[in-house]
Amino acid sequence: MKEITYAQAIKEAMSEEMRRDETVFLMGEDVGLYGGAFGVSVGMFQEFGEERVRDTPISEAVIAGAAVGAAVTGMRPIAEIMFSDFTTISMDQLVNQAAKIRYMFGGKAKVPMVLRTPGGSGTGAAAQHSQSLEAWFCHVPGLKVVIPSTPYDAKGLLKAAIRDDNPVMFIEQKLLYRRKGEVPEEDYVIELGKADVKREGKDLTIISYGRMVPTCLAVAEELAKEGIDIEVVDPRTLLPLDKDTLIQSAKKTGKVLIVHEAVQTGGFGGEIAAVIADSEAFFYLDAPVKRLGGLDIPIPYCPELEKNAVPTEEKIKEAVYTLVK
Repeated sequence: MKEITYAQAIKEAMSEEMRRDETVFLMGEDVGLYGGAFGVSVGMFQEFGEERVRDTPISEAVIAGAAVGAAVTGMRPIAEIMFSDFTTISMDQLVNQAAKIRYMFGGKAKVPMVLRTPGGSGTGAAAQHSQSLEAWFCHVPGLKVVIPSTPYDAKGLLKAAIRDDNPVMFIEQKLLYRRKGEVPEEDYVIELGKADVKREGKDLTIISYGRMVPTCLAVAEELAKEGIDIEVVDPRTLLPLDKDTLIQSAKKTGKVLIVHEAVQTGGFGGEIAAVIADSEAFFYLDAPVKRLGGLDIPIPYCPELEKNAVPTEEKIKEAVYTLVK
């Protein structure tokens, strides 16, 4: 095992897949010589050249539309949209084209594309560059939605996404880019739709994804000193969702807290809660399933307000206490 950052893991996944398969290429704003807005693709232009690491116009609609067209005609594009907020400009291409083409053509056409995009708050980028919009995409049949929380997961899941014959939304939360973790030296792929139990526990289950996972793990370690044994489950992919792992953990502990950065109203936590409530796990619950999402406000520019617009360690602890005490 080696220790690399989340950003390096993503770059490794892209580079290794481009060496393995000549139909894979990267496209997006400033992904070439500049190396991407967050430096993820630094050096790839020098290795693969301008044909396979392509700078695009400042048009998210063009980026997504070109990726769909390339995918349908036999390529495997990785399209980067600089901020997930700007996927709003590409929704027609993603929702009405990428997600529908395979179905509309009776399986005769495939759309093997990955749309990578940084999401989430914490960088002081204010309301138009800090949103968490994953629930939008989860509402669209035909799209797969991935949000890794560790370098290991980021690399393995991105490789799986690139090899998948369906469009995959690959959301990278910005504060994770510099976080380090162990990654195998050898090639590996993580199957989409397989959750991971990040920490075993018996008193309560926290289900979380993206950058909230390390926050929840930190809370779990701290509360262990108080005798509260928390299990932390990371779905890793929201679509397809590993319902079985979530249900089994809920049955095991009898208490469930769902934590995500996205605003709580309409957030994906509601879907997770419904999955548990609509299963046999309901009869094992000792308390109602509790959600802890972001506040229903635009992300503020002020650092202190921004920090408190999403779940913090203190807020997660308070939610845990309401369930176990």
